[in-house]
Amino acid sequence: MKHCPLRRVNVVGASMRPGLVPGDRLVVIGLRLRPGDVVAVVDPRDGDRVLVKRVSSVDETGVTVLGDAPDASTDSRTFGPVRRDLVLGRAVYRYWPAERRGRLTG
Repeated sequence: MKHCPLRRVNVVGASMRPGLVPGDRLVVIGLRLRPGDVVAVVDPRDGDRVLVKRVSSVDETGVTVLGDAPDASTDSRTFGPVRRDLVLGRAVYRYWPAERRGRLTG
């Protein structure tokens, strides 16, 4: 999957409830990652799929990502840390739906 400094992603599934819900559309940019950031990552098991998760930790082995709703999430508890090159960037803004539009924080 081609990396670019700015991209848009759609939230699919319930793994990030209650903060993000299916149908939310996010702007993602390549920035330094910190624990607590919401990120888009290429699914390490399926390179055509993009996951939206929260960073739990960042170290030399990769980035550990977790869903906010563990019972509905497939994340690093299943596939381990994600290689840094699979991280597309940090979600910084929700642009859709209009009534939920706004900047994302931690």
